[in-house]
Amino acid sequence: MDYAIFKTGGKQYRVSQGDVLDVEKLPLAEGATAEFDEVLAVSEDGAVNIGTPTVAGARVVAQVQSQYKDKKILVFKYKAKTRYRRKKGHRQNYTRLMIQDIQTGG
Repeated sequence: MDYAIFKTGGKQYRVSQGDVLDVEKLPLAEGATAEFDEVLAVSEDGAVNIGTPTVAGARVVAQVQSQYKDKKILVFKYKAKTRYRRKKGHRQNYTRLMIQDIQTGG
């Protein structure tokens, strides 16, 4: 099984070809192609190539399937005995990607 570990939005993801994953919002339209050059490791035929810090020439190509917002979470601040209460909601924006290809560059 071939896979790659790449970085986007301050997080690292381990993906194989055909995987669907949600990453922090990318400024791309639905159906567009996203390319990630910051590939940290690539596995090819059981041999793992780890970058220093990235693998030279390696890319992960994905297609944008949708842009959506996650469920709302509530943020509630409270201090006892001082009548201080703050209630706020937050909905994180995500981009759903389908991994098309992992190019090793070698």
